Amino acid sequence: MTFLITGANGQLGQELQKLLTERGLAFTALSSQQLDITDRAAVFAAFDKVHPTVVFHAAAYTKVDLAEDEGRETNWQVNVNGTKNVADAAKAHQAKLVAVSTDYVFDGTNVADYLESDPVNPKNAYGRAKLAGELAVIESGASAYIVRTSWVFGEFGNNFVYTMQRLAKAHPKLTVVNDQLGRPTWTRTLAAFMLHLIEVEASYGTYHLSNDDTATWYDFAREILKGEPVIVEPVTSAEFPQKAYRPKHSVMSLAKAKATGFDIPSWREALAQFLVNQQMED
Repeated sequence: MTFLITGANGQLGQELQKLLTERGLAFTALSSQQLDITDRAAVFAAFDKVHPTVVFHAAAYTKVDLAEDEGRETNWQVNVNGTKNVADAAKAHQAKLVAVSTDYVFDGTNVADYLESDPVNPKNAYGRAKLAGELAVIESGASAYIVRTSWVFGEFGNNFVYTMQRLAKAHPKLTVVNDQLGRPTWTRTLAAFMLHLIEVEASYGTYHLSNDDTATWYDFAREILKGEPVIVEPVTSAEFPQKAYRPKHSVMSLAKAKATGFDIPSWREALAQFLVNQQMED
């Protein structure tokens, strides 16, 4: 198999490269500087050069709040048009595609865990663009997996874990939102699942993947900073206004992912391993 990774410099793109390197699998990883996915001709030229059999589409515009205004056009260009270009090229080359989406395709009003088949109703610009990207993948006719994920953290790039650690060094007390419920996702778990889908030749379609168990951002922050000399206090979303709407309940069911035979660690287990790795590298 020959793998092509888009978004090579992102936190998931870098994690995928690390995983494939460890597994001894051949890949080409292209950053946004090396491949502008919004340039259709450039995308098809890249596929003609690489001849991938598997495409991990990790390129995305992920600035959720900026997507509401100054980043609105870029959000749509990258997450919709760019994804369409990649999906169409994958179809033309008969390559398997694994495209990453988000829990923000849901409105967060469910009481139960969201199933892959549940109605979508994105309430922010980012979620609307990612949903349109999902539809572009489906309409392309490519042999594709759409993997919706949430609350991503990992070794590479900016994320909530690094933000909390940085703030804890500068402030004796932190306030964190405690009325949004979801599932944190370690990039390592997500990358491993993406590869797993290919290896076990799972049925094409949409899957939900995060780490197991649920948390609020406050729960997540407390676990990150456990043992640190900092006070973490809960607040409501109303006390911490943001430009983009955030779902109050974006817990996605993991039953379909588990049914493929993939072992999903809890978010606490994943975070603990990530922090151990972090200490070893420090």
